[in-house]
Amino acid sequence: MGDAPRDMARLFELTALGGDVFVADSPSVGRPRLFGGQVAGQALRAACRTADGRPPHSLHAYFIRPGAPEEPLRFEVARTRDGRSFSTRHVTASQGGKPILELIASFHDPEDGFDWQPPGPSGTPAPEGLPEPTLPGFFKHPIGFEIRVVNPPGEGEFPMPHPFWIRADRPVGDDPALHACLLAYLSDMGVVSSARAPGSPKRLVTAVTLDHAMWFHRPPRVDQWLLYSVEPVTNHGARGLARGTLHTADGTLVASIAQEALLRPATG
Repeated sequence: MGDAPRDMARLFELTALGGDVFVADSPSVGRPRLFGGQVAGQALRAACRTADGRPPHSLHAYFIRPGAPEEPLRFEVARTRDGRSFSTRHVTASQGGKPILELIASFHDPEDGFDWQPPGPSGTPAPEGLPEPTLPGFFKHPIGFEIRVVNPPGEGEFPMPHPFWIRADRPVGDDPALHACLLAYLSDMGVVSSARAPGSPKRLVTAVTLDHAMWFHRPPRVDQWLLYSVEPVTNHGARGLARGTLHTADGTLVASIAQEALLRPATG
């Protein structure tokens, strides 16, 4: 697993270079390219560093190039707008002078208003009653997290990792921005696999994230169990769309995601 930190919070200790530019480490976690959730989470952290304490309520990210492990990441933040209630930031993540991710994040001061959501998931086994899994190939980045897969695939079955329970394996502290960034990190776990149409061929030439959107509905705590559920919406051509939700153990909806993946089937 290379030199990846056991404490995930260390990934978000960015070094300020001045002028809203930051640099971060990109340790290897046993993958040939950087995990997209890491880059998105670190980019959100850079944006948070310029938002004067306003919490993020949404992000939209485009993955442009694969990132290289062990090469520092540079984040340049543009302060698009600061209003009375909202702030907008545009972050470019780059390596070797070339952009690998573009992210726009919006921040919102807490306000009084309605508090409604559909009923949370029912009938899902509690994480404490599930065994520690032998994690399949789509989990190549579990360092720093505990994961419990609700329906682990049997031999020869279509590999759908969701839903699964997840939490940080140690306390994270009380910084809400850090919890949001860690949630952005884990929100990319297993989504490409879950964007595939059920019954589609297992072998793909390419399976990567194209873009990722996330909405933070309520303040999360990633050091407490969260149920992450993702389902495919549609596949057409070489692209697949998935939507997902993150609920607390008591059924509170804390975040929603949507992701489009590039899914090129093998030929021959």
